[in-house]
Amino acid sequence: MLSETAEVRINMRLIYYQDPGHGWVKVSKELLFRLRIDSMISKYSYMNDTHAFLEEDCDLPILMKALKELGITPEFDVVYQEESPIREYTSYRTST
Repeated sequence: MLSETAEVRINMRLIYYQDPGHGWVKVSKELLFRLRIDSMISKYSYMNDTHAFLEEDCDLPILMKALKELGITPEFDVVYQEESPIREYTSYRTST
């Protein structure tokens, strides 16, 4: 049994894709919806059918803030790609 003062820390592992010019963090679109930040993500992020690839400068901080408010501390596995296919994905948009 946890005491009332015990801190519960929830960790999450995310993939951080980087190429020579930029970086994106892969998250499920469902997570963005559940965190209620899906409409806050800019067109500078990308998406496929199930995932969003959050642009590191303006959209990743939105995710980090939402997770921090829930006590979730993400950890990142960095994947470097000389030419990232993410740049060819569709620009992020919310469902209509």
